[in-house]
Amino acid sequence: MKIYSLLILSIFISCSSLYAQGNSLDVVKTNAGLISGSVNADGNVHIFKGIPFAAPPVGDLRWKEPQPVKPWEGIKKCNAFSASPMQGKPNEFGVYTREFLIPYEPISEDCLYLNVWTNATSSAEKKAVLVYIYGGGFGSGGAAVPIYDGEATAKKGVVFVVINYRVGIFGFYSHPELTKESGHNASGNYGLMDQLAALKWVKQNIKNFGGDPDNVTIAGQSAGSMSVNCLVASPLGKGLFQKAIAESGASFIAGPFGGTTLQKAEDDGVKVAKSLGANSIAEMRSKPAAELVNKSQSRPIIDGYVLPAAIAQIFADNKENHVPLLTGWNEDDAFVGKLKNAEDYKKEVAGQYGDKAPVFLKHFPAGTDAEAERSQININRDQIFGIQNYTWANVQSTKGKAKVYLYRFTRRLPATADFVKYGAFHTGEVAYAYNNLKFLNRPWEPVDQELATTISTYWANFAKTGNPNGKGLPVWPAYNTSDNQVMILGEKPAAQSLPDKAALDFMVNQMSGK
Repeated sequence: MKIYSLLILSIFISCSSLYAQGNSLDVVKTNAGLISGSVNADGNVHIFKGIPFAAPPVGDLRWKEPQPVKPWEGIKKCNAFSASPMQGKPNEFGVYTREFLIPYEPISEDCLYLNVWTNATSSAEKKAVLVYIYGGGFGSGGAAVPIYDGEATAKKGVVFVVINYRVGIFGFYSHPELTKESGHNASGNYGLMDQLAALKWVKQNIKNFGGDPDNVTIAGQSAGSMSVNCLVASPLGKGLFQKAIAESGASFIAGPFGGTTLQKAEDDGVKVAKSLGANSIAEMRSKPAAELVNKSQSRPIIDGYVLPAAIAQIFADNKENHVPLLTGWNEDDAFVGKLKNAEDYKKEVAGQYGDKAPVFLKHFPAGTDAEAERSQININRDQIFGIQNYTWANVQSTKGKAKVYLYRFTRRLPATADFVKYGAFHTGEVAYAYNNLKFLNRPWEPVDQELATTISTYWANFAKTGNPNGKGLPVWPAYNTSDNQVMILGEKPAAQSLPDKAALDFMVNQMSGK
């Protein structure tokens, strides 16, 4: 009897050991094979870098929908970032120092990889998942940018995933031959299809990292936010995510990054091919990648497949994916050149707006040169970003099918004399949202650390529940078009009525041709 008991105990211990091994995150099973990663310095976050989610889009796969990964044998080490997508050299400019840019190398067409940070201790957990999509005007960017590090978010109990997608001509190139060969009578949105392929990978594999495949939030900033807008609008995104975070970017009203028609994109693609001496797509695919960089304008395309219609029309037809939304923009979300003095600014406004100039100047005044400069920054901010996210919030909140939480980031980042003029600049909020101030060489003050804790907790709470509110946080009311409550994310976060609603409404009407 004693021997029998010992035998049972031995079997139990062995099974328990095998179960623990099977649920451990030291080695994780994906649909293409086993992978290993690394652990952070504290030993409480598993990190996996450079996980392939699609086949390398090179050779004959250039300008094709992403294809499945070829399975591998053994355990694949995923402890280093993959190459960033093919693009020009990442030179610093303006306020954008190295922390905002991809590494100098490697840069390659072979770029369809993603990274995962998780503090789950086993695959049996079901933590909320946040999938981050970077910005860069659809022509640059990558998942290895320092401020996209996911460790701090993982420590808040959210599995953090950041993905690569093709940019520039490699991600958004249309041509009649490509449309014909696609099988969808469409071409051009390869970057968006990469994002969808990564989300499908998450759906199939994230449970093995302790994540819940049915509690996924897509998040992005700038072109990444515009991508989120596209994915919410796309029928191909159905079921792949349950919430959306959109920081400074959408495509509801005609603008520099609004979608173009397939016909226009194909015509442009033919011109590009001719300029390169290529008479066919086969010849374009044979061109070295370096010869193609910066040869085509990059933007999403109303292709009839990924985007069946313009985003505004998809929402008007009630065909979007109805998911809770957290969205907003920054106080100094602007890209302006030399600013005009008050006199020259008023002359330009008079010439452009005619009898509407007095109303325009009421919203964007020019009593002094300093006031005129501020107005020009605000105009640029609102035209490119403000009215897009504002319109999205209005459209969604009016429908009442999914809640909206609207913010304005106003913290003027502390900086040296060279950078202080940029204020609450475009992308400035990202390091706060993911609690990554440590990656920026700035003279941070205690208020910045407190703000980063607050914002990153809002973001994590929203990823978990669809509501940013939580214990110890200033109350963030859901947005509606009656009281227009917006959370001001500044030195003292607080909700208030949208301060420049009248100016935004005026700009929306002007940009919409009303």
